[in-house]
Amino acid sequence: MTQRPPDPLLARIADALERLSPAPRPNADLDAAEAFVWHADDARLEPVAAVNRVPLSLLRGIDHQRDILLGNTRRFADGLPANNALLWGARGTGKSSLVKAVHAAVNEERPGALALVEIHREDTPSLPRLLAVLGRSDRRFVLFCDDLSFDGRDASYKSLKAVLEGGVEGRPANVVFYATSNRRHLMPREMIENERSTAINPAEAVEEKVSLSDRFGLWLGFHNCDQATYFAIVEGYAAHFGLDMPSDTLRAEAHEWSVTRGARSGRVAWQFIQDLAGRLGKHLA
Repeated sequence: MTQRPPDPLLARIADALERLSPAPRPNADLDAAEAFVWHADDARLEPVAAVNRVPLSLLRGIDHQRDILLGNTRRFADGLPANNALLWGARGTGKSSLVKAVHAAVNEERPGALALVEIHREDTPSLPRLLAVLGRSDRRFVLFCDDLSFDGRDASYKSLKAVLEGGVEGRPANVVFYATSNRRHLMPREMIENERSTAINPAEAVEEKVSLSDRFGLWLGFHNCDQATYFAIVEGYAAHFGLDMPSDTLRAEAHEWSVTRGARSGRVAWQFIQDLAGRLGKHLA
């Protein structure tokens, strides 16, 4: 049977498509920035010019959590054993702010020691690819996932389980994983109860999913702050940014702001400060 020669038209179409397809962009120099964002669609690390964060000294009411995470991160930066950390609790209580502030504080003490790499929750299935990239570097990395949670029949948590502890390759020694979540077990309670009530062996059905959070060596809980802590946060921000206002007036306005928001938290305090600075014609820099 004779082989037909290739169709010239198909060959031209293939060549045209290849020219239209952009060449893969190389990964950034991992020593060139203090923070990166992982883009899973084209397996690329993008450097971040300026990290959006607040100084560690301005985070109030979370001293215990701060000290634990700071100590863990310092040990990791020094090449010592360190744990993955899950920061869980109420919204706006400073979880992600603490991760970014601790990274900055440790890098100030040990210039360039750590790079912060953010991965989005929907990209967790690409974790093995990302770790392969980071594992080839001599630098140490805090891998950060904000607002991590799993719903329904989402099976991407299995990639995270393998990375945190299990799997053949495991987590590279130069990477530690920090995540924030509103849920202690990374999934809604009703989902856990549904698994328990419908399974033949309820304990085994729930164990695989609940055990995900057990693979974090550190669990740091965050809760809504009381009024005194809320005022301390507001006053700390006001002093730091030079927003001059009598203390009684500042507290009264901050209280009114929290009532309209229906909550007291670090996030609500920051939103009030932004409004106040705008009204006073001040820049927050």
